[in-house]
Amino acid sequence: MDSTVAPGTLNIPQIIRSETRLRETTYRLIISQLFYDGHQQLAVSLSNLLQTSPPCPPSDRLTHIVRLGLKADEELEQAQKSSIVVAENVQDIGLDFDYQSDSPITSPDAGSYETFYVTAHKAPCRAAAFDATGSIIATGSVDASIKILDVDRMLIKNSFGLDYAPSSIEPPMDNHPVIRTLYDHADEVTCLDFHPFDPILASGSRDYTIKFFEYAKSTTKKSFRTIKEVDQIRCLSFHPSGDWLVVGTQHPVTRLYDVETGRCFVSTQPQDQHTKAITCVKWAPNGKQFATSSKDGSFKIWDGVTNRCINTFDGAHNGEEVCSVAFTKNSKYLLTSGKDSQVRLWELSTARCLIHYTGAGTLAKQEHRATCVFNHTEDYILYPDEKATSLCCWNSRNAERQRLLGLGHNAPVKCIVHSPTAPAFVTCSDDHRARFWCKRTLFGD
Repeated sequence: MDSTVAPGTLNIPQIIRSETRLRETTYRLIISQLFYDGHQQLAVSLSNLLQTSPPCPPSDRLTHIVRLGLKADEELEQAQKSSIVVAENVQDIGLDFDYQSDSPITSPDAGSYETFYVTAHKAPCRAAAFDATGSIIATGSVDASIKILDVDRMLIKNSFGLDYAPSSIEPPMDNHPVIRTLYDHADEVTCLDFHPFDPILASGSRDYTIKFFEYAKSTTKKSFRTIKEVDQIRCLSFHPSGDWLVVGTQHPVTRLYDVETGRCFVSTQPQDQHTKAITCVKWAPNGKQFATSSKDGSFKIWDGVTNRCINTFDGAHNGEEVCSVAFTKNSKYLLTSGKDSQVRLWELSTARCLIHYTGAGTLAKQEHRATCVFNHTEDYILYPDEKATSLCCWNSRNAERQRLLGLGHNAPVKCIVHSPTAPAFVTCSDDHRARFWCKRTLFGD
């Protein structure tokens, strides 16, 4: 058989051999450095474990290579920073282990947040979303209603202690934080997402419909458009362009909708699909791919152009249901949470789990679905502990656990969303309430 490789194609065996030799060289350098630094016992143990041959002599070469590498990396980072037009804030770079692993944290941890406003529905509150500017919030409830809240009004009401009117009197709507209440669903509102540019809110419900609201219009009570599905809607996400909407339902098949025409597309390959209900869908910020998670214990990465599954991570949370997925700003990593009460960070280019964030769910096994999120700078990861009714917070880069935050809810928190632009987040609970939290000092109080 001809073993030649055609020009332009990958020689997989050769790549594997090169990678193996590189790792062997790395291990030998480590052993030599340990000998050089006087750690003979550790060096001998590692040498015996790896069965290095010939024996590794003492050498300071690894330190020299690391010194040169760090210098080159610093020069590369400086060159990249000088060539990148940073929008308004360097925090927009987000989490990147290639360049940002030692960067100082500039944002507050969750333990320093305070409740600024509480709004109540008539039934459990289980869905919420921020718009792209972080100035508008939507909450959805089992009572089939959607509330639209103005962030600035909530901040002002809390900071100045404004009391608009007695509880028996309808407060004036020109300054009340709840600027709109929408009624058009016939059952629980399960998911919400704002259009990235236009003042349009998409909602999904157990009534088998997806609805679109022009929430900026003061007269809006009903949706201006409805898409009917064949099963209960569980999750949805707008493409960064706003042209596409990926939808997950109680049925395991992922749907991709053309927002303008309402046409639905699904993969023609049955093996692409999940085997149980879909729990979460999210587009990557670069718009090239999207992720789905399911009750079947897996999450999938999909090509945003072909609508084909390009990778499946089975048993991602020890076989337990995967509850949520969230991309980093650079689309390199994916954050997932599961009913094993663990949060994990995955590197998509290598299809491996980089970090486990543990410590939640120590009081009892998790029963309900819960979401995990990054804060606005991706310095921290937030995740509600079901039994403790507190918020777990970890350093996203090293998984160091931060101070717990008591959430003040009287029932499980099933949804948490963080502002994309500021230190603020919303928690939604089965106690019928949605709480708006933020860091007080950062808003000039």
